[in-house]
Order: sequence, then C-alpha cells, then structure tokens
Amino acid sequence: MTARRYCVIGAGAAGLAAIKELRDQGYEVVCFEKSSHVGGHWHTDYQALYLITPRDSSGYPERPMPDDYPLFPHRDHMRDYLIDYARHHQLISHIAFNAEVLAAEPLDDSGGAGWTVRTTRGDEGRFDGVLVANGHLWDPFVPAIPGSFTGRALHSARYSDVGDIAGERVLVVGSGNSGCDLAVDTAQAGLDTSICVRSGQTFQPKTLFGRPRSELPMLRKLPPTLQDWASRALINVALGRPELYPGLPAPRERSLNRNRPVVNSQLLYWIQHGRVRVVPGIERLDGKRVHFTDGASREFDTILWATGFRVSLPFLRPELAPSGTEAPLRTAGATLPTGADRLYFVGLCAPRGPQLPVYAAQAALICRFIRMHEKAPDGRLALAAAAARELPIDEHIDIVRATWQRQMKLAHKFADRLERSMTRHIPARSRLPTPVPAER
Repeated sequence: MTARRYCVIGAGAAGLAAIKELRDQGYEVVCFEKSSHVGGHWHTDYQALYLITPRDSSGYPERPMPDDYPLFPHRDHMRDYLIDYARHHQLISHIAFNAEVLAAEPLDDSGGAGWTVRTTRGDEGRFDGVLVANGHLWDPFVPAIPGSFTGRALHSARYSDVGDIAGERVLVVGSGNSGCDLAVDTAQAGLDTSICVRSGQTFQPKTLFGRPRSELPMLRKLPPTLQDWASRALINVALGRPELYPGLPAPRERSLNRNRPVVNSQLLYWIQHGRVRVVPGIERLDGKRVHFTDGASREFDTILWATGFRVSLPFLRPELAPSGTEAPLRTAGATLPTGADRLYFVGLCAPRGPQLPVYAAQAALICRFIRMHEKAPDGRLALAAAAARELPIDEHIDIVRATWQRQMKLAHKFADRLERSMTRHIPARSRLPTPVPAER
C-alpha cells in the first residue's frame, strides 16, 4: 500500500483527538461514527452528570474549556465543547456519520500489510492502519442475580432523570460515581432511595479549601506516596471516615490508589439526613421484593443498575486483541494490543483525572509509532510483539494516573531505542508472553 490512509473508529472525545493528530501529521483520515454526531455518550448521559475533574484541566491541551464554564462543567457543557472542538479544527469533513463498523480485518496474518474496514453502509475501505476509539462506556453491564424483578429496571446508560422512575421506592445498585449521582438525584426529588454498597470505599470531595483537590499546590508538589497520605488526612478532616455514616462499611484499603475513585460528598449528606438508605449486596430477586445478603428484604418499584459497562470490540476477532479480565491486553500506555500490528487504541483506559489530555497524549504516541512503521523496510515492523516483550502489559480500565504516566514514559523510551536500531530485524510474529499484572 502506498497511500498513507488511516481509519479511526468512533468520533467521541478519543476519536476527535486521534483525527486531529493524524490530520496534523499529514495523513489521510477517515473516521466512521455510528451515530449522527460527534461527542459520543455526552449526548445521552443522565441530566445530573457533572465532571468530577475541574474545567481548567479537563479540556484538550491546546484548547482549554471556555472561562465562562463553571468550575465543574455539566454534561451539556462537555457535549458543546466537543462539538466546538470538532468545528474549530475542521474535523467534521473527515467523519462518515451513521456508519457503524462491522468488521476490521488485517490484510495478512499480523496486520503489518494494512487493514480492511467494512461498515453498515455497505462500503469497504483499505487502510494502512486502524485506530480504535469506540470507547468503553457504551455496552451496559447488568450482573446475573437469581430470580426476576417485576418492577421497572433501568441501567444508568438509559437513565435521563427522575421522570424515568416508576413509583416512589428506588434501589440504586452500584456505588461508583454514577451510582452516587443517581442516588442523590432520586433523593433530592423526594423519592424513597436505597443504594447497594457491597464493599467499603473512600468518598472524596470535589474541593478542599474551596479549590479542586488536584489543583492544590501543597498536594501537587508531593511525591505520590506522601500525596496519598496527605489527601486522606484532608478528606478525613472534611468528611470523616466512611464507616461513621449509617450503613457504610469501612474500606478494606485506606490508600486512595487502592480504592475506586469515587468523588461525591452529596451522597454522604443525604445518608446523614435519612434520605438515602444504605443496603448490602443482593442475594436474589422475587417480583418487586429484593432479598439482601444480610437476610433483610424490601420491596421496590424501580431498580437503577449503576453497574458499569463491558469493554466491547464487536468488529474485531478476539485473537486480534486478546483480552484480560477487564479489557484487551495492552502495552505502551494502553495504545498497543498484543495481538496485531498497525492496530491502535485511543481511550481504552481511564487514568484517574482528566481524560481528554490522556487521549491527546495517546494519539501523539500512536503517530510516533506510525512514523516508525512508515520508515521500516516495506513498512513492516512487528511493533506489537516487540512492545509486548519489553513493556508492562495491562488489562485494566481504571489505572492510577502516576502508573499510566510511567507506562507512557517507558513507551517513549522504547520508541527511542527502536528508532536507533531500525536496521535490526524484529521477528514478524512471536509467541505472546504471559501477561505480567501492571501496577494499578
């Protein structure tokens, strides 16, 4: 193949970063987006959604969010920002809308010869490589629980506002950021709200001393271990330990790095005021009655499942992106799969903190890998196999920010070494190594 032509799958926040970087590097780009708009899930998320990261660090690095946005922007602000970003950088012309990708197939065994992509529009294109940016927040996961529920059941991905609730008695299953938001939303509407909390966790406030915690100079200057200790001390002063709130269990781990990043103090407020009841895990369902693991049971009219999402790549054969427990096995800051070449991921991880700068950094690293492919003899370079041998392999979505940053530094050092030895032969295929769990 002589044309330097690349396919991006998805025109959400990660896809826009990929399109811009490829275009700026001089490559021809075609993005396939299954909806009719850019911005992905930000068009359909629940109305009560606000960012848990502050405005000034949550935008793309070269185009900050507008100064008139609130400190923690609403879902609609994020949606409008992404639309404006695509228009400002003239990215729309590179996007084919209403075109869901059905299959992406390598032209040879490894992907080094390029890829074909087929969409629901019936068209098929040949590309030098494929950048997967379809996101990890679109395929709802609902756990299998014995019995059946005869009331209304709705996943957080399908919830908009309390108008979607049937009756007055609501059970929110899941106590991550979405679960906390939904429980607060229904409690503030005066509904009888319960939330399942199966294991203890630390709840973090968005601000300390009136400023976003991530922007406090006293914390930013500390090394990660001391930063974790100081943050926990300040959280305990501001909110107290979780087990002091009625029904909340104590966390198994005190370190914030070993806890889920749940940023919500409003839930604690409503628990203290008796508007949100904490219940343990579900044992079984029986009509409208829910039986819990502590032997208690209650009737509910609506269950809101805030139980997360599956990572789904329906257009790829499993062997092209071998999977771990949560997501495909990836190296190089979660940009390279271990199973194929000229296949890249943007946004298939969530390092804690603002996400758009992550997508921009990943897109820049991927373009560096692409340039290395183009410089290799006949464009062939077994980059994925080489990276899998030398770099940590990760299988998680939630990654501690400092860990991901170390992964990115290692990836760039790996690229430096590879560029210096481009004349050395790298085997086209090699047996995939046993994954070494990366530090989270």
